[in-house]
Amino acid sequence: MAISQPARPYLAVVDDDALSARQTIRMLIAHGAPSVSWVDPVDETGSGIAGLWLAPDSELPAMVVVDLKRGDATADCIAALRASAIGGDLLVVGLAAEGDMKQRQRIEIAGADAAFERHADISAFRREAAAMVSFWVRHQRLSAVGT
Repeated sequence: MAISQPARPYLAVVDDDALSARQTIRMLIAHGAPSVSWVDPVDETGSGIAGLWLAPDSELPAMVVVDLKRGDATADCIAALRASAIGGDLLVVGLAAEGDMKQRQRIEIAGADAAFERHADISAFRREAAAMVSFWVRHQRLSAVGT
């Protein structure tokens, strides 16, 4: 008899800067996130990202963190994810520049479940990473835990 185990939850970081992605991944893991994968967007808006996860629910990331630094690219990517076939099944958060309330609002209007800030100060970024992991934990499905 074979027992099917669901895939291990993971977070996906969509980032157009490899160094920024690496720092975000390290911070998320340091604060208790499960495994984290980096997704390098194919285009500037990240609109092609949704195609990566057109698979059974067990292969979807537990949360997608979008951090694209060109103009409204983060909001555009989130809107494209929400418009896709899997958009309703994903927990999606966006990162805005520190103190940029207009960008935060655009991210929220695009359909993000939450907007967090990108910080240059390492202590502030640690707090923000801890808040992202806490947000993910609070939104877990109870059915995702086995007995």
